[in-house]
Amino acid sequence: MPTRRMPAPVLPFWMIALLGLLTAIGPLATDMYLPAFPIMDAELAGGHAGASQVTLAAWFAGLAVGQFSLGPISDRLGRRLPLLGGLVLFTVGSAGCAMATGFDLFCLCRFVSALGGAACAVLPRAIVRDVATGAVGARIMSQLMLVFGVMPILAPSLGSLVLMMGHWRWIFLIAVIYGVLGLLTVLATMPDTMPVEKRIAFSLTGTITRYAGLVREPVFMSSALINSFSSFVMFAYITSAPVVFEHLLGFTPTQFGVFFGMNAGIFIACAQLNGSLVHRIDLSRLLDGGIACSVVAAVACLVLSLAGIAGPAHPVLVCVLISCITGCLGFVGPNATVLAFTHHGHQAGSASALMGTIQFSLAAGSGFILGHVPFHSPAPLAVVVMGGVGCMVACNMWRHACNRRVDASHVP
Repeated sequence: MPTRRMPAPVLPFWMIALLGLLTAIGPLATDMYLPAFPIMDAELAGGHAGASQVTLAAWFAGLAVGQFSLGPISDRLGRRLPLLGGLVLFTVGSAGCAMATGFDLFCLCRFVSALGGAACAVLPRAIVRDVATGAVGARIMSQLMLVFGVMPILAPSLGSLVLMMGHWRWIFLIAVIYGVLGLLTVLATMPDTMPVEKRIAFSLTGTITRYAGLVREPVFMSSALINSFSSFVMFAYITSAPVVFEHLLGFTPTQFGVFFGMNAGIFIACAQLNGSLVHRIDLSRLLDGGIACSVVAAVACLVLSLAGIAGPAHPVLVCVLISCITGCLGFVGPNATVLAFTHHGHQAGSASALMGTIQFSLAAGSGFILGHVPFHSPAPLAVVVMGGVGCMVACNMWRHACNRRVDASHVP
């Protein structure tokens, strides 16, 4: 009796791992140097408190500009060459940050490194869409989340560890090493996944037309916004976590690091569970379930925080509620990303770029909001998280309405 063979994977595991590590450059470079802000204020900004927030703005500006421009470039030149160029820019910019002695020069180098880092945010998603869609694409996206998901959560702790051992400039030297290793690995091993015959001629008019078409396409926009508001919720947690857990709840740095690690494990486990379920349960249903569970967790967090129950008197309850919300996001991002790309395989670079621009803009927005709110309880975090989850619900309702219209148009 012939044995049944499993279908060959569309991407080998080493390539999925490499794409995950490349995607992680963005959150790693965003969050790893946050613990160094007070020292950098003193050394680069003449002691002006809060000046380092400007460097974060320069980073996000570079990501937005880089992602918006790299999408059409990758649809024209393929994936490999823009990815190599992005890694070169990221490495050079990070080296400039490590050596900069002035605040303005540091901001400029930060912007340059973000332009390169944007390639690592856009192109891995486009590469996945080049080779897979549907359940297979969702499974690969979930595997990427194994690496990507842990970085924004653990990066501040890694930065603190570096500061314990040496100077803040070491953080950017580590980024240089990361970039060089990524560059050499891509150069030596990664093929281009976009055939020459499928590449789109580059023109300013064509680029504007493609982006305008994506914005007007409701299935893409609704799914892209769901994924982006998922990042909004995650970055709200990351931005406010030091204040909430160390200052309000009284966690020691060690306890805080342990909880960060446990929460990262929960998020990763849920993303991997999602990758296992996509072959048995429809992507849309998994997305609906993840959003529904996040609503329950976010409402509970908001009500209990406003009531004064979830707070310093019950720190474990706060941890449980935050972990439930974070875990639910593991079922949202991968599925929403794949659903957004469903009809855009021919312009996956542009679609990924627009999604990344929206994603990082909203993620930065949650940090900006919480950075200007006084914390006397976890309630501000709960309110912002509830706002992000509510927007996910609204976008998901929009997505279902769009799908019903599409289905109705195909009925004879």
